Amino acid sequence: MSGAAVLCGTAALRSGAGLVTVFTPKSAHFIVALGNPCYLASPLEESEGILSYQCVPGLLQNLAKMDVVAVGPGCGTGPGLESLLGSLLSQPGKLVLDADALNQLARMGNWWSNKKAKVILTPHPGEMQRLTTGAKREALGSRMKSAKEFAKLTGSVVLLKGHQTVIANCDQENTNQTGNPGMAKGGSGDVLTGIIAALWGQGLSAFDSAQLGAFVHGMAGDFAAKKQGQVALLATDLLMELGTVFETVKGPKSYFEVTVTFSPLPT
Repeated sequence: MSGAAVLCGTAALRSGAGLVTVFTPKSAHFIVALGNPCYLASPLEESEGILSYQCVPGLLQNLAKMDVVAVGPGCGTGPGLESLLGSLLSQPGKLVLDADALNQLARMGNWWSNKKAKVILTPHPGEMQRLTTGAKREALGSRMKSAKEFAKLTGSVVLLKGHQTVIANCDQENTNQTGNPGMAKGGSGDVLTGIIAALWGQGLSAFDSAQLGAFVHGMAGDFAAKKQGQVALLATDLLMELGTVFETVKGPKSYFEVTVTFSPLPT
């Protein structure tokens, strides 16, 4: 799914990341490289279009140089991804996990038991169901309760997407108020992953990166809907609004400071 990689990498650039590298199976490398000349595109050995187990050692060496690693958009599941995730989780680092990374985690059992990395999970409701079923936990009725419980279980930040996206860690929670139904289209989540990864790489905490990322992502969708309408809204429209959004959010302060004002729920 080469488009997912292009959207995620471009969103990271548009959200302040100084240098972005998109690693992709070599059959998609040319398409991804053409998607944006401003990130680096690096090809990986593959097996039938997904990451090969053989590429993992070399990829880990490259990822060790990165401030934040986002895994999942468009990559497919398989033994290569399982090996990569197991290694990344077992060592210090910052991981934003979305899409197929979440689907792979759901097949890996108690993946959090030996976790040393800091992790932000960004599931939609279907992915959340698979994750919690994999953990042998019953689905919970409350979205915030579900996110909070899974955050405590895994020691992660959980951003559960949907109408009024919820964000939770072990001791913080927030419900996002930006966004609209027009954003419920393929590619929108890939943009969110890139935004969060870029913010986390600029000094924010994991929780603040997730809540600010959701806020910015939703505001970009609201700005785009005013121009395109919700019916015609595309994920690429979100990318074009990010510059305006960051200038709007920043105001007289930096957006790092503004994160603390985003309507926390009463405790």
